[in-house]
Amino acid sequence: MTAVSSVEADRNAFIDRRVIVSATATGLAFALLMVAPAALSTYLVEIGFKLLLYIVLAEAWNLLAGYGGLVSLGTSSFFGLGAYVTAGLLNHFGLGLPLALGVSALAGMVVALVMSRGLFRLRGLYFTVGTLALAEALRLFVVNVPWFGGATGLFVTVDLPDTPELFRYAAGLLALTTAVMMLATGSRFSVLLRAVRDDEDAASQVGVRAFRVKLIAFLAASALVAMAGGLQAAKLGAIEPYGSFGLQWSVDPLAIVIIGGLGLRFGALVGGVFFVVIGELLADYPELHVAITGVILILLIRFAPRGLCGLAQALLKRRSGAHMTREPGL
Repeated sequence: MTAVSSVEADRNAFIDRRVIVSATATGLAFALLMVAPAALSTYLVEIGFKLLLYIVLAEAWNLLAGYGGLVSLGTSSFFGLGAYVTAGLLNHFGLGLPLALGVSALAGMVVALVMSRGLFRLRGLYFTVGTLALAEALRLFVVNVPWFGGATGLFVTVDLPDTPELFRYAAGLLALTTAVMMLATGSRFSVLLRAVRDDEDAASQVGVRAFRVKLIAFLAASALVAMAGGLQAAKLGAIEPYGSFGLQWSVDPLAIVIIGGLGLRFGALVGGVFFVVIGELLADYPELHVAITGVILILLIRFAPRGLCGLAQALLKRRSGAHMTREPGL
């Protein structure tokens, strides 16, 4: 018993040290992000803002699809919702941007809560189609209600932060997203979420409250996406339904996660960097960009379904196995 207790204590101490090191490294990384605009060119700050926003969207989508099995095409619905709520609060109530983003997150959670009862009755492809229909319904609602400026949209009439300041807001949002993901993937909730993903009926039979588990993930992802939409509205200074509720805000996070690694912790980060770099390199050739991205997605789905992170893990594991095989002969 004493030996077993000692081994368990050593294991727990190792885990605690690993958590401390990880948290420290993450904190230093975000501290560097906060001061980065002072050292970067205007172009790099612009690209950095875009990258941070994409990583937030991809993390939120990965929480739903990668960990919960909820393959959504409704990211654009909450993105556009956040953009319109933020713009309205800034224009008509004079709220500061942080408070406006907080209310946008709350609005996203309210809409997610209202729609969850109907959406969660759908499974698989039907859920995916249902979320896509939600995005289209919200877009048509905004287009046909004159309060929202119709098809022409709205301008933000108050003074907005400059791009370096918005970069810091995006870094802060990514820090919040990282904290949410660490809690969701490093706790008992992660086990429940994966159980629902793998077999919802079996999970329910052993006592897992599947609806509640999915709802928590849906609320968290919706809030993060809504805040990202609010930041994009502040960046552009104008919003319109075809851009704010555009399908690209649903498709791009999906592509990023598939490239980086579905259900893997660093999948959104790796996929986001890859996606944005390819986009900038091929910015003058949009058709070629779409074609190359499509080919990359097809190749990864066929030969590396766990994305670049999964491929790297497999190669490292194979290399480690080969090294262990050769070790006895040394």
